[in-house]
Amino acid sequence: MARLAQTAGLTDVQQEILSTVRDFVDKEIIPVATELEHRDEYPQAIVDGLRELGLFGLMIPEEYGGLGESLLTYALCVEEIARGWMSVSGIINTHFIVAYMLKQHGTQEQKDHFLPRMAAGDIRGAFSMSEPGLGSDVSAITSKAVKDGDEYVLNGQKMWLTNGGTSSLVAVLVRSDEGHPEGTAPHRSMTTFLVEKKPGFGEVRPGLTIPGKIDKMGYKGVDTTELIMDGLRVPADRVLGGVTGRGFYQMMDGVEVGRVNVAARGCGVAQRAFELGVRYAQQRHTFGKPIAQHQAIQFKLADMATKVEAAHAMMVNAARKKDSGERNDLEAGMAKYLASEYCKEVVEDAFRIHGGYGFSKEYEIERLYREAPMLLIGEGTAEIQKMIIGRRLLEEYRFQG
Repeated sequence: MARLAQTAGLTDVQQEILSTVRDFVDKEIIPVATELEHRDEYPQAIVDGLRELGLFGLMIPEEYGGLGESLLTYALCVEEIARGWMSVSGIINTHFIVAYMLKQHGTQEQKDHFLPRMAAGDIRGAFSMSEPGLGSDVSAITSKAVKDGDEYVLNGQKMWLTNGGTSSLVAVLVRSDEGHPEGTAPHRSMTTFLVEKKPGFGEVRPGLTIPGKIDKMGYKGVDTTELIMDGLRVPADRVLGGVTGRGFYQMMDGVEVGRVNVAARGCGVAQRAFELGVRYAQQRHTFGKPIAQHQAIQFKLADMATKVEAAHAMMVNAARKKDSGERNDLEAGMAKYLASEYCKEVVEDAFRIHGGYGFSKEYEIERLYREAPMLLIGEGTAEIQKMIIGRRLLEEYRFQG
């Protein structure tokens, strides 16, 4: 993989960070990933190693104990980690989104209280937007917060929380009609609450229950859960940013950078699939020669490598656009859409190269084949990305007639 997915213009610090992460992935993640994944076991030793490397604070400003790195650096680290095991990149992704939302939108008290401990990995973040009947329609949220003195009482059921059990801080998006009269647009009557809890399952604080892990086809190891609020009381000073009605915009800002993360994950998984495919093609012999010497296999390898390169370039462009302070929803949507689709295609081609052995759990490509589909729906489906891309294109290319 030395010649694929290279990134021009990196600083010495960025290169050193990536080299350290790459070594960690090769030595600590790849050798154990498939075994842990098959057992659906939380990779505690790997997470502890990431904590020691400082990755939980990679983008948190130095004044709060983090490394103060860019979104590009973070995305390239995620790409490397997903190349080893996508589930591990998911463990840090939701933590990163909550830290980013705090950095961008939190009050000074909230930043001072949470960010230093998040940078150290002492607090792990999760964010909760989806609900059982919600899908992509965020405006249909039914979970609700009602003001009661200096507190809010939250009720409702949330779905698909990555790190739902292991996290100790959850950013929860609910409807809050207080101060927003009936008829207000749905996205203007939503609020993000910062809910602290103890890690684990069951009733993790009064009024808040985290049921057991959802059993998934892939993306194992990381805990994916529901969240049930039944009379959950949250202090008013735990409204993100201190003002109600801004939750939708705060969450969308977090999801936007999350889409760069998902694109990076797609790039990493695709890279690993290419590595496995090109290696196996040189080891497997048919008709008296390695299958890599058959033109049909060479064509597959050419397609795979081209897709890896294209997805990586779009992901890097989206991250750099965000780092520059410019709006990047178009670039992030394109990168997420392309990287996830190409990831699925590259993994399937590597699976085909492996032939019958690709269907065996002894081979790593079997795990990647089950993991790739999650990227097609995570942080917004392909259809949602196309809607975002289409609307932004019409804004940029508005016909003046």
